[in-house]
Amino acid sequence: MTTEQQRIRSYVLRQGRVSNAQRRAHDTLLPRFGITFGETPLDLDTVFDRQAPRILEIGCGMGETTVAIAAAHPDTDYIGIEVHTPGVGSLLKQIDEAGLSNVRVIQHDAVAVMDTMIPPASLDGLHIFFPDPWPKKRQQKRRLIQSPFIALAVSRLKPGAYLHAATDWQEYAEQILAVFSAEPTLVNTASGYAEKPAYRPQTKFETRGLKLGHGVWDIVFQRKP
Repeated sequence: MTTEQQRIRSYVLRQGRVSNAQRRAHDTLLPRFGITFGETPLDLDTVFDRQAPRILEIGCGMGETTVAIAAAHPDTDYIGIEVHTPGVGSLLKQIDEAGLSNVRVIQHDAVAVMDTMIPPASLDGLHIFFPDPWPKKRQQKRRLIQSPFIALAVSRLKPGAYLHAATDWQEYAEQILAVFSAEPTLVNTASGYAEKPAYRPQTKFETRGLKLGHGVWDIVFQRKP
């Protein structure tokens, strides 16, 4: 990736309040479930102490979706990337309470993690659920889903692995569909937008939005064999 692509961040480190429980979980559980950012590719079999399908999630939020999916699929390993401490603390707390051994967390910029830590052709799937839409035109260069990053992300997928994005912002959904469609190594699994896959839980925020008539768009592509 170019220096300019590496410099642009798709997030802002907001000074959100960290609860006592989140701080405690962050401090005590990150050494157990966390992966420290590094400049060399991970040996994922060593990280999880087994061989299994591997799914990466970018932007775990407060962790509810990550934990629900991991709990429902114990034979699959999950790596969650999140930069915000309240979200990381919340995710770690839920991992511990659910007794999960198939989730690891990296608190760092997703672009840098993908670039240096995730080995080529090592992932069976990639989830990008409700990324920040950066709705103002002058902010849209911060959007994560742009062609250079997707080319990098696809290189980390195994042949036949899937790339799944979801958003409640229609204009961003249109951009995501266009970016995925333009990537020559990807093929759409649907004729346009996909039906919500059963493995993606519907969040409380999403449920409220749907009741208000807001749309949600799932885009699911597959890396060509």
